[in-house]
Amino acid sequence: MNPRLRAACDLQVPEVREYAGLHDLYDGVVQDLSPAGVAAALARLGNGSREPDAHDEAHLRAVEAGLRMDFGQAELHRRNPLYHLSNLDLACYDREYAPAEERDAARRRHLAAWPDAVDAAVEALHQDRVPAPVAKALLGATKGLAAGVSADETAALAAHQRLLDHISGLAETGNPDPSLGAETLTAMMSAPEAMPVDLGRLSERADHERDRLRELLRDAADRLRPGADVSGLITELLADHPNEAEAIYAEARSQIDEATQFTIERNLLPDPGGQCNVGPAPPSRRWSMAMMSWAAPHEADAPSWYYVTPPDESWDHSAKEEWLSVFSRTTLPAITVHEVTPGHYAHGRMMRRARGDVRTTQFSLAFVEGWAHYAEELFVDEGFRAEDPRFAIGVAIEALIRVTRLVSSIGLHSGTMTLDESIARFENDAFLLGPAARAEAERASYDPTYGRYTWGKLEILRIRDEAMMKWGRKYSHRRFHEALLALGAPPLGLLGDAIDGD
Repeated sequence: MNPRLRAACDLQVPEVREYAGLHDLYDGVVQDLSPAGVAAALARLGNGSREPDAHDEAHLRAVEAGLRMDFGQAELHRRNPLYHLSNLDLACYDREYAPAEERDAARRRHLAAWPDAVDAAVEALHQDRVPAPVAKALLGATKGLAAGVSADETAALAAHQRLLDHISGLAETGNPDPSLGAETLTAMMSAPEAMPVDLGRLSERADHERDRLRELLRDAADRLRPGADVSGLITELLADHPNEAEAIYAEARSQIDEATQFTIERNLLPDPGGQCNVGPAPPSRRWSMAMMSWAAPHEADAPSWYYVTPPDESWDHSAKEEWLSVFSRTTLPAITVHEVTPGHYAHGRMMRRARGDVRTTQFSLAFVEGWAHYAEELFVDEGFRAEDPRFAIGVAIEALIRVTRLVSSIGLHSGTMTLDESIARFENDAFLLGPAARAEAERASYDPTYGRYTWGKLEILRIRDEAMMKWGRKYSHRRFHEALLALGAPPLGLLGDAIDGD
């Protein structure tokens, strides 16, 4: 590996270990997130030869710019406990990418490094830097890190308790204002995507997209039940869901087969192949309702996992119903398209075919999530379940949540929106109720670029329009999709290379 690329990977250890599959380099390793460790890693960044391919060189430059912004200028490792939680997370060893004994040995090495990693976290996460709302929002995830750690791992558990105590203290004493400021958010979005971002203009685009999605929702609702109150209809539809874990998994498996067949029949992508299993997330990640853990580009082929997590059996009936509504027969099909095919799973299969280390190790999250979100409405446009308006309704509901994330992130971090106003936007625009709306609004505090789903989708649609104009009658969805995914998961500002260099 180019030493310059290796220096970039060294600043993204949890990400490149799990999603790129660089297990030989990083299994059992924790990243040094102490102030001195990060400063040393930043000093190594950019030292090495240029990439021979012009696109790959531009891609790597964008990655380096993003890392300098996050760790150098914004010092997010000193502000946001999430960086340290990802560094400690052991769930990366659960998927069957190697024999169990190899993964168990790596897990033990990783666990043995917890005390040093927690020392670094406590040093970095100082009271005057960590906003109280950020620390409070991540307390549950912090507790979940120790799920599955045996009682005889006393040093690791003591370190975990020390971290939990530290973050609990920050939740009480930290700065009550979680905003980054418009200038910092702009730079965080612009640098890694190799494109300038105008927050005001992007917020306007989000509002236009919200209005378009509400029309799509209204049209689909009228096809299902003419003249119905949309909000009441959605409440009714979300209440129609499987009640048992195995029933959820069975419906998800059936939807994978249906979505894969549709993708192939419509010639949207080649057959992704491989194996995608369905089941609950590892204990430390059961805060996530649904997610994909794919067979990474630098691994031997192995099953990917579509995690669809049912509610905790200890919850009361109301909490279980709220969680299960996510897996309604209206929304679960859209989630499956997003997470599996032609979304994340299919993208991961295409990543295994991409050329070069830059494309197979460095991922724009805005592209990764934008692609999967784009896939949902692509299926609506192509006529998936055209006879059942519930699919289009589910896609619109999911999209309204994502577009509200974008405007809320911009509003909260630029100081033009309060937390209460953000909660109201999720309730009014995305049909979420109290606790769910609050959780979505609070997520902006520790995941400030979580508007990437809608932003990435809009940029993919923009470049698709350009491809249609440039290629004319030679345009096809499959040609465009394959050209785009041949770049891996490129920065949004470099999407034009998919059609300019075709």
